Amino acid sequence: MGGNGEKGLAALNQYKRIVVKIGSALLVDRATGLKREWLDSLGQDIAALSAQGVEVLVVSSGAIALGRTILKLPKKALKLEESQAAAAAGQIALAKAYADVLGAHDIQAGQVLLTLSDTEERRRYLNARATIETLLKLKAIPIINENDTVATSEIRYGDNDRLAARVATMIGADLLILLSDIDGLYSAPPHKDPNAEFLPLIENITPEIEAMAGAAASELSRGGMKTKLDAGKIANAAGTAMIITSGARLNPLAAIDRGERASLFKPSLQPVNAWKTWISGNLEPAGRLYVDAGAAAALKKGKSLLPAGVTRVEGQFQRGDTVAVMNDGGIEIARGLIAYDVHDALLVAGHKSDEISALLGYDGRAAMVHRNDLVVRGSKSA
Repeated sequence: MGGNGEKGLAALNQYKRIVVKIGSALLVDRATGLKREWLDSLGQDIAALSAQGVEVLVVSSGAIALGRTILKLPKKALKLEESQAAAAAGQIALAKAYADVLGAHDIQAGQVLLTLSDTEERRRYLNARATIETLLKLKAIPIINENDTVATSEIRYGDNDRLAARVATMIGADLLILLSDIDGLYSAPPHKDPNAEFLPLIENITPEIEAMAGAAASELSRGGMKTKLDAGKIANAAGTAMIITSGARLNPLAAIDRGERASLFKPSLQPVNAWKTWISGNLEPAGRLYVDAGAAAALKKGKSLLPAGVTRVEGQFQRGDTVAVMNDGGIEIARGLIAYDVHDALLVAGHKSDEISALLGYDGRAAMVHRNDLVVRGSKSA
């Protein structure tokens, strides 16, 4: 793999570590099951990159979709226990397929099943990272998926975009590739607007860029463009570039090098450190703090969030949980670790720091979120 693609795309062998996310619709046909020819071609691409010294990790959807065909489940919406059973059957078949495909190139595959808690809880996050790093050191290809067999919330097919971004930032990848059923980002959903403009290079994911996200175009892949942009925000903030491109063609990674259509999202030139990468990448904040214009401006300057600037508190959280900080327009401007339980946060919100002791009956922290535990979107001081 060597040539350059669309404007702004670099040859993949220029990256040291790449995470490739694969959607269910690319891997599984509802009628015939696993798309073996496509998977064989992906294996060829991974082998070619590995031979050039590039470390590749795969975040693969498809266990439930494949399990449906194996267990001959009806086409109707599945109950939670049926989805879990499908995942159990499909995951074994999927893991074997990856092992066989990579084994044909004398490459060992290693399966890693993650839950949301494995990335959101700091100790488990570090343990998962150590496992994946060890696999890479041993020249194995980690095949990563959400552990859908034990999920307690509703399972959504193909919604692994943010998990892939979390994995990419966890192990310090240079590039995240989202292989999907759409070939990149457009100014509007192209299936609805024939005049939608294709965007080959995105410098920064702004609210205007986010507004371009449309609904998913595939029944099997329900993540849609919104989750892909969410993934981009996580990855880019940590210094990881992201590519969205169609995976429908054979040898989809080689296609990027050939210059096939793809959108490149540039990484931040001043990525946050490892501690703040973990904070900013938390997928589901436990609560939200709404702040006034003065507090928003102070955060942009690298200041801590003081209670006086907080106008509203939402959610159920405990001290140390991740909260999103929203401006008065309802746009998330920061994310950080809260210094108070929700009950105390409600008591001190809108009050000056010197009033905290009287309000709480003890000497609370002056900052609701300290700047060392805070990541401001778009901030150069983060």
